[in-house]
Amino acid sequence: METIDLGATGRKTTRLGYGCSGLTGATGRAESLAMLEAAFDAGVRHFDVAPTYGSGEAESCVGEFLGRHRAEVTVTAKYGGAPAKTPGLIGFARSIAGPVAKVLPGLKKRLAKGTGKVVGNGRKVTVAHAKESLERSLKELRTDRIDVWLLHAVKADDLREDDGLLRLLENSVAAGTIGSFGVGSEREKIRTLAIKRPQFCGTMQFEWSVMDAPVPTMQGFRIHPRALGDNFRGLHAGLLEEKGRCSEWSEKTGADLADSETLASLMLKASLMENPESVILFSSTNPAHIQRNVETAGDATLEAGAKKLYGLVQAAAKGRRAIEAGG
Repeated sequence: METIDLGATGRKTTRLGYGCSGLTGATGRAESLAMLEAAFDAGVRHFDVAPTYGSGEAESCVGEFLGRHRAEVTVTAKYGGAPAKTPGLIGFARSIAGPVAKVLPGLKKRLAKGTGKVVGNGRKVTVAHAKESLERSLKELRTDRIDVWLLHAVKADDLREDDGLLRLLENSVAAGTIGSFGVGSEREKIRTLAIKRPQFCGTMQFEWSVMDAPVPTMQGFRIHPRALGDNFRGLHAGLLEEKGRCSEWSEKTGADLADSETLASLMLKASLMENPESVILFSSTNPAHIQRNVETAGDATLEAGAKKLYGLVQAAAKGRRAIEAGG
């Protein structure tokens, strides 16, 4: 698989990374470890985890895995973010009210009924909390170094230029306990973070899928989750609902977009193509899907269809914005 410099860490890793949010929560530890090994065997060498993943057990599971492969893989860990109050609804609400509904408005009408408001539960981070979190993550991950350490669910106002947090981060890099640091947040907050608090933004993690516009030029290394997930499920459901559009887009891309595996492959390929200097994360608990995603990353025959799909989605979104502005 294609590799890339992992920001300022001094290490290389694969363009495709495995997101560990699905570990141990809905699956047992043995099965979760098997998923990590399946990703490793398929060629993935970057793994993304947080203390809140898997009901608080994912880091320990990844740590057991790292005990066998630490020298061969890179890992992103996080601190500072609290879990959402209603995490099961987060992705569902995003697929309804987010970019998919702007492209395929029929989807919103079909799914919105009965959906409640989803509220996050982030919190500001103290230096003491950050130190405690770093020590805990190092212990759980069974390692003496975290390659990328991200402040999770943060906004610009949570950070201050004179805060001791920046000194802690810089000192941790100098000591070798972290390779580099950065922020992870919602897409709309990242740009402000990069402008107002650039010293914290050596790495920026935020979602990107074919429903999103190209990322504006900005300093720093980028990691993008959710190329698939709820974005894929929302787009697929919308295309199945709007059969005429599905047929038209299938003809233009030269691919059957009603087929879930085909659509997923084109969406993932587009994410890799549109963000060539970034790591793209995916999550799966299905070994066959893990293998297919890795094969997709290296399949040049998908490039034309992926590019066309991205263009069609963006054109549809632009058309919807024009209608809304005129209405």
